Amino acid sequence: MADLAPPQGSSRTVRGSTDATRWRWRIFAVTWLAYAGFYFVRQAFSVAKLGILEDPGVNTVLTEQVLGVLDAVYLAAYAVGQFLWGMWADRFGPRVVVIGGMVGAIAAACVMGLSSALLVFGGAMVVQGLAQSTGWAPLCKNMGSFFPMRQRGRVLGLWSTNYAFGGLAAPPFLGWVAYSLSDSWRIAFFAGAATLGVVLLLFVLLQKNSPYDAGIEAEETTQTQAGQDGPEPRRAGLALYRETLRDRMVLTLGAAYFLLKPARYAILLWGPVLVSRRLPDVDKVGAVLIPVAFGVAGVLAPIVVGWLSDKLFGSRRVPPCVLALGLLTVTLTLFMPLTATGSVPVMVAVLAVIGLTVYAADSMISCVAAVDFGTDKGAGTAAGLVNGCGSVGAILGGLLPGFLSGGVLFTGFAGAALLAGLLMLPHWNRRPRAAAVSS
Repeated sequence: MADLAPPQGSSRTVRGSTDATRWRWRIFAVTWLAYAGFYFVRQAFSVAKLGILEDPGVNTVLTEQVLGVLDAVYLAAYAVGQFLWGMWADRFGPRVVVIGGMVGAIAAACVMGLSSALLVFGGAMVVQGLAQSTGWAPLCKNMGSFFPMRQRGRVLGLWSTNYAFGGLAAPPFLGWVAYSLSDSWRIAFFAGAATLGVVLLLFVLLQKNSPYDAGIEAEETTQTQAGQDGPEPRRAGLALYRETLRDRMVLTLGAAYFLLKPARYAILLWGPVLVSRRLPDVDKVGAVLIPVAFGVAGVLAPIVVGWLSDKLFGSRRVPPCVLALGLLTVTLTLFMPLTATGSVPVMVAVLAVIGLTVYAADSMISCVAAVDFGTDKGAGTAAGLVNGCGSVGAILGGLLPGFLSGGVLFTGFAGAALLAGLLMLPHWNRRPRAAAVSS
C-alpha cells in the first residue's frame, strides 16, 4: 500500500454509517472466530498429554518432564513470534500474517499427530509456537482499526472472550474425539487441525485489514483520530518500536503481563494433569472436563471488566486490573488447602474464581490497554510487545508444572500476581493520551 488516495477507476466506494456498522461487526465476528480457532490446535497437546503418559510405546521417551520442556520450547517460539508479528501487522496488514499463521499451525499439528519422535515433536512445537503467535497482536490491531477508543473497553472486552472460549471449548471437544470416539491421543491433533482449517476458509472469505479496505469513509472510522483517509504509510520496524515505547505504560503492561501469564498457562496447558494429581479418583475424561470451569469464568470475565473500565472507571484500564489481581493472589494462595479435600465441586469453584480473576486482568492488559496505549498506528506493535513479555512468562507456566510440587507452584504464582498488582497500582488514574484529550 502507498500513502495515496485511491487511483482513478478504483472500485472502492464510500458508504454510510449502516455499512460501517455492518463491517465493524463482520470484522468482530470473523476475528473472534479466528482467534478461538487457533485454540483448537493449541490445546491439542494439552489433551494428548493424558494419553501420551499412559502410552507404553512413547511414555518412556515423552516423560512428564520432557512434556514440560516441549511446552517451554513452544512458548519460547511463541514469545519470539509475538515480538515480530505485531510489528509485521502494522507494516503489512493483519491478513497475510494471520493466514500464514493458520497454515503453519495446521501443518505442525498434523506432523505431531503422525510422529512421536522427540526431535520431530520438538521441531513441530517450534513451528506451532511461531504460528500461534500470529494471532493475537494482528487481530487486536484489526479490531482497533474498526472501533473507536470510547467503545474499546466494552467491545474489546467482549471480543476478548475468544481465547477464553477457545480454552473452554477445545479441550472437551478434542478429549471427546480422542478418547471417546477413537481412543487415540493422536486424533486430538488431527481434529484440531481440521477445525482450524474450516476457520481459515471463513477468514480468507470475510476479513478485511482496515476500514479503508472495506470501502468505509474515514469519518465512520477511527482513522479520523490520525487525520487520514486511506491506508497508513509503512514504517521501519525499529521506528515502530521507538514510537511505541515512548509511553512507559507499555513497559509496565509488559512487566505485569510477564508476571500474570504463568498461572494462566499452567492451568491451560496442564489443567487435566493438575486436576488428576489433586483428584486421583477422576478418570481422564473427567480430568479434561473439570478445568472447563476455568474457561467458563474466563468467558464472562472480559465482558464484565471491559464494561467496568468504560462505564465505572471512565476508560481507565488499571483499576479493574488491580482489583482482579488482588483477588487472584488470595485464591492462588488458598488453592492447595482448598483442593486437599478431594471434592470435585470445590475444585470446580476454585478453578472458576481463578479463571474469573486471571482472565479479567489478562484481557485488560493484553488487549484493551495495549491497543489504547499503543495508539492506532502502533497498536499491533504495542500488543505484540506486551504479549511477547507475557509469553516469556508463560514459558514458566508450561515448564514448571512438570518439575515442581503443587504447593511450591501455586505459592509462586500467588507471589507473581501480587507483584503484578503492585506494579500497576501507581498508574491507577492513568488513561491514554487520546482519551485524556477527548475528556
